[in-house]
Amino acid sequence: MKFWLGKYRPKHPVTTKKGLAGLGLFAENDIPKDDFIIEYKGPLITDEQADEKGGLYLFKVTDTPWTIDGSGRDNTARYINHSCKPNCIAYADGKKIVIYAKKNIKVGEELTYNYGKEYMEDLTCKCPHC
Repeated sequence: MKFWLGKYRPKHPVTTKKGLAGLGLFAENDIPKDDFIIEYKGPLITDEQADEKGGLYLFKVTDTPWTIDGSGRDNTARYINHSCKPNCIAYADGKKIVIYAKKNIKVGEELTYNYGKEYMEDLTCKCPHC
């Protein structure tokens, strides 16, 4: 599957396939450091609603009272797996979360970002670096 999402116009197609933990998201071409890759999409819900809902694919928008519910299958960015040594980084842009390359990424490489201490608090990290 190839995806071109969001107001941002990514120039890097991505594919979902088996990754580090279930499905993962993979680069279909080389991605230079600092290039935009994908937007983490979904409806905005309040932090209170996110606490009530619980579960996976909830992405807190830093310094706002909002969380993105990325559980919908149209949110391709939800397939980016965690790594303690990631090749991507997530940024808040207003009420959006956008994913950029933290370093040069080679074609076929799995895209990863660090989910953060709070998310990993109750989990044992299974990334290749741990």
